[in-house]
Amino acid sequence: MEEKKKGFFGRLVQGLAKTRSNIAHGIDAIFSGFSSIDDEFYEELEEMLIMADLGINTTTAVIEDLRKKVKENKIKDPAQCRQLLINSLKEQMQLKEEAFDFENQKSVVLLIGVNGVGKTTSVGKLAAYLKNQGRKVLVAAADTFRAAAIEQLTEWVHRAGVDLIAQKEGSDPAAVVYDAISAAKARQADILLCDTAGRLHNKKNLMEELRKIDRVIEREYPEAYRETLLVLDCTTGQNALAQAKEFNEVADITGIILTKLDGTAKGGIAIAIQAELGIPVKFICIGEKLDDIQKFDADDFVNALFERND
Repeated sequence: MEEKKKGFFGRLVQGLAKTRSNIAHGIDAIFSGFSSIDDEFYEELEEMLIMADLGINTTTAVIEDLRKKVKENKIKDPAQCRQLLINSLKEQMQLKEEAFDFENQKSVVLLIGVNGVGKTTSVGKLAAYLKNQGRKVLVAAADTFRAAAIEQLTEWVHRAGVDLIAQKEGSDPAAVVYDAISAAKARQADILLCDTAGRLHNKKNLMEELRKIDRVIEREYPEAYRETLLVLDCTTGQNALAQAKEFNEVADITGIILTKLDGTAKGGIAIAIQAELGIPVKFICIGEKLDDIQKFDADDFVNALFERND
């Protein structure tokens, strides 16, 4: 397992290469380019972090934290700020102990997100991941709106080696979830994963649909632990943050799955989402393979972001 984690960290370092050259290299230039810590130093650093998709609120919090620590530790050399900055970013992103409670009890996990972010793929990857943890997983194809969503999910679920509950395209998503709950109980599944439709342009419909699904779960499976994971595509940068805000209005989001971290310069958005909305990033995906998903680890992520051995 440790070997696998090391392999994933290597891929994370690789995947964050563009983000790293966007963030870390610019920051290092500031740290080595200034001989003293003054307002101009902080302004340059602030601008650099905002440009790296960390967002204004996150950047303000990080800079304030840095100023405080510099003062407390009587630091005079800008180069010494590097580690303080890294530590501050790690603190912003630490997961709470109960972040993965859903894995250890009977639970219903909804995956939501707009089309094209890798939501269906993430359902397949998460199903495989949980199965490898020894959980009995059942998947519900409740994204009945998008053409080919069910076929795509069927393929991923087949690869993950778990069962799927589906109806035909255009069926009522809540009815699919109803069937899936009955099956989950009958088959003694540990975790029911539900792929849902993502239609942000029609928020009212989406809200109604999620409410209806919610009512079915409350009524049929009240004892189940609830988890709602929003899938976001890293490559969209600030747009991903805007999506998170919109979805947060219609659903009780408990965590984020970040996809397409490889090949983007906008990995800094992971920090922004956590700080701006208080919603933790719980899983990250790098690559297209079934096992290209991992629990989010703040230390690993920030270390990969500032890794110097490029």
